[in-house]
Amino acid sequence: MDQPTPKPRQRLSKGMYVLPSLFTIASMAAGFYAILEVVHATASDFWHLDNAAKAIGFAVLFDGLDGRIARMTGTSSDFGRELDSLADVITFGVAPAMLAWTWGFHLLLPTVLLTEWHIKVTQLGAIACFIFLMTGASRLARFNITLNPQPSNPGRPGKKYFVGLPIPAGAGVIAAIVHFKAGEPIVSWYMALTWAMMVITVGYLMVSTWRFYSFKDIDFRARRPFRLVVFLGVLIAAIWFFSRPVLFFIALLYMVSGVFWRLQWIFRRRTSPPPPPYKEASQTS
Repeated sequence: MDQPTPKPRQRLSKGMYVLPSLFTIASMAAGFYAILEVVHATASDFWHLDNAAKAIGFAVLFDGLDGRIARMTGTSSDFGRELDSLADVITFGVAPAMLAWTWGFHLLLPTVLLTEWHIKVTQLGAIACFIFLMTGASRLARFNITLNPQPSNPGRPGKKYFVGLPIPAGAGVIAAIVHFKAGEPIVSWYMALTWAMMVITVGYLMVSTWRFYSFKDIDFRARRPFRLVVFLGVLIAAIWFFSRPVLFFIALLYMVSGVFWRLQWIFRRRTSPPPPPYKEASQTS
């Protein structure tokens, strides 16, 4: 005789679907806090910008955990995916765009001679930051409608790759650079122009079809993940004691890795010999 399913297990199963969404909401809250800190920042209180960069960094962590937990527990849902996309637009689109503009352009004007040239630089910065926001939202839209995206330069079989720079990583690059400078804003027009090109470059990488390693093939449920545990422990300790240089290096290394793999693929394609010409097999009578 079949026994009925216990009710407590049904409640536990429904509750597990809420767990990934809680991390998504935490990521959204961190993004909202970052926006508030950017609004409070002035030329004398630029440490608010450092707080905003730290909040975006925590949001990247929460965003990575919600997807990982959903896959490990098998609790992925359409609601969770839609909530995650909407949260990413706020946390990794609006918040870093405001941070990039305030840190690199808006606070430039009170510290230098106000001329028409500096106003033009600020306007250029606003355009660059809007490009970042637009490309980030476009990347999310492409990710949502593509079932099995494939990068234009394929990597090792069995490895999982993102098509284009993920928007959390793009926001992480912006936040890591601001955090590396402790929130102290740019004070020269030529550095502001360099920053504008950097923001546009990050935006282009997000909508590119270049491959970026996704880390989704790392199995945290392995029986003896000794080396992984040691690596994570060393990484956490390094970030805890040397967060500015370590996060700056990690963010730029991940961004440059996609460019490196793209250039490597182009070089190999040009230097490798062309395939032999196709010969149609002769038909026998």
